[in-house]
Amino acid sequence: MKKVLCVLFALFLLCVFAAGCSNRAEVADFIDLTALSDTLRIAELANITAVPNNYDGKTIKLGGVYQANYYEPTQQYYHCILVADAAACCQQGLEFVWKGTHKYPNDYPQEGSPIEVTGVLESYDELGTTYWHLVTDELVLLG
Repeated sequence: MKKVLCVLFALFLLCVFAAGCSNRAEVADFIDLTALSDTLRIAELANITAVPNNYDGKTIKLGGVYQANYYEPTQQYYHCILVADAAACCQQGLEFVWKGTHKYPNDYPQEGSPIEVTGVLESYDELGTTYWHLVTDELVLLG
């Protein structure tokens, strides 16, 4: 019985050691944030915006509410998907670009509408600063 316990304990330590040695910076190629709880979704989205280099080129699926913002220096509208936390007191957002010939406001949903986008996270430079956005082929209006 003691041998069995010792072997099980050794296997447990081996698993703990192997898990601790994994490359935690490596991110899966497809990240489905819609499958996560509210708390995990907002935490992962915060991580994406904090260290976007780790997610560069990854496909991300995200649901939230649509918001458009006009930025005077570039005279452009920027499109975002906002995700609220479980208490609905805080929001985290991610900019997206909808590929194709879509024109704002006619082709876009009303602000505050629930949407879902799946796109590839890419960087772009504008006015001397690097930004990140999802490049998507499809915007799905939910509800």
